[in-house]
Amino acid sequence: MPEAGPTAVLPGRPLTVGELLDSAVLLLRHHASTLLPLAAVLALGEQLLLLPLRTALGVGPPLWWLPNLNGLAGFWLLLALGAATEATIIVLLGNPAARAAGGALLGHHHTARRLMSPTGGRWGATLLLAVLVGAAMLFLSLLGPAWFLGWALLGAVAPALVLDRVTPPRALTRSASLASRVDGRAAALRVLGYLVWWIIRVGLGWGLFLGLSTLGLIEGEDALIVAATLLWAAVNTVAYAALACLDAVLHLETRIRTEGLDIRLSRVPADAAAATLAVRG
Repeated sequence: MPEAGPTAVLPGRPLTVGELLDSAVLLLRHHASTLLPLAAVLALGEQLLLLPLRTALGVGPPLWWLPNLNGLAGFWLLLALGAATEATIIVLLGNPAARAAGGALLGHHHTARRLMSPTGGRWGATLLLAVLVGAAMLFLSLLGPAWFLGWALLGAVAPALVLDRVTPPRALTRSASLASRVDGRAAALRVLGYLVWWIIRVGLGWGLFLGLSTLGLIEGEDALIVAATLLWAAVNTVAYAALACLDAVLHLETRIRTEGLDIRLSRVPADAAAATLAVRG
């Protein structure tokens, strides 16, 4: 595997599906010290937020919080809330991930302070969009298969806001527009990325839980709840950060593929390249 760096993350050309997934992982590896701690706080907060509802519904560990067959309606609401919270978290993580991806494309390595700096970061607008995307995903998740449509179309919200410098309302429409280009290529890849990381989460989560159980390190109902909460938060920490990186890489690659961003960048001086990422009009 190539070393993580600006060229390895985003070589400035259209990428294959495998290269896109690799680029997202490389971006995460290169900025893990920034993205993972933030993702860990958000992922743990998500588990603590959902825990009271899980308890009220009578669903519990080991890991998947399996449903009580007498309360499927409540469990459906729990799943919808989980979909909403993870979408909200990924939009929030998408802010520093997008800034990191933009820097990588321009050949810059942004420090943690730069990625989290409020200056130019549009954090207020990011928070607003995160809430809106979460609400939209809650509604769509309650409708069942509509979740796939929402997830596919809303991946570029944070990158469009942070890199393209569009207004929050336009970030929503631009995200859907970019996802629909080239026969919905970006939309399909975002769903694919989610499924890949869902499989990884299941494997890691169950493997860790069974390993700890086999060693006799988890005994008692309280210990089961604590272990499942921490394990799920740990697995989601990596997955959420990786999905945010995938959104950022996919956004820039789609712009290269459909808007000639690479050509535009090659025609401007290096000191003006950052401004070229912004979309005008």
